[in-house]
Amino acid sequence: MNIDVIGKKDGFVIRLAKAEDAIDYYEQNYCPLDKEVARLTGCKEAFSKEEVISFFMKSLEEDDRYFFLIIAPNGEIIGESVINEIDWDLKCANFRIGLYRQTERGKGIGTWATEITRDFAFEVLKLHRLELDVYSFNARAEKVYLKAGFQREGVLRDAVLDGEKYADDILMSILESEWKELKKAE
Repeated sequence: MNIDVIGKKDGFVIRLAKAEDAIDYYEQNYCPLDKEVARLTGCKEAFSKEEVISFFMKSLEEDDRYFFLIIAPNGEIIGESVINEIDWDLKCANFRIGLYRQTERGKGIGTWATEITRDFAFEVLKLHRLELDVYSFNARAEKVYLKAGFQREGVLRDAVLDGEKYADDILMSILESEWKELKKAE
């Protein structure tokens, strides 16, 4: 499938990651990784250049993943939007998104990227189900997902640590039929 750019808005672009993006991806976002991004995504705060580049390049080769970068008007990589763990037989996949810079949060970019990627999952990939999980202390992200049509379908109670306190891992999904209804209403 020949796909590159899946969305453009106000100078922002969502496009497939390319091998030549690897160094910028690392240097613009992992030197160091924003502490809040690490907290909200459940990943460690420090990565070596080799770890990031290796993961990036491996991600480009996987046939069960669409790895999109969110590019600011100035050309810098500010985030990613990913459909991964695609099960082509069941027509389902996982979704995750991350905006790396605090200055870009709260502007609607995450909502836009979520909706564009969700639409790609159903329109282009012809998926039946798109799922995600979000930590209970990330209320802003849960609100974005609800707005995009995802529904809560379960809670893994006290499944993650937020510092020294336990928090829930909320499971959410949207089905193709729900997405179609949502698109009709737009």
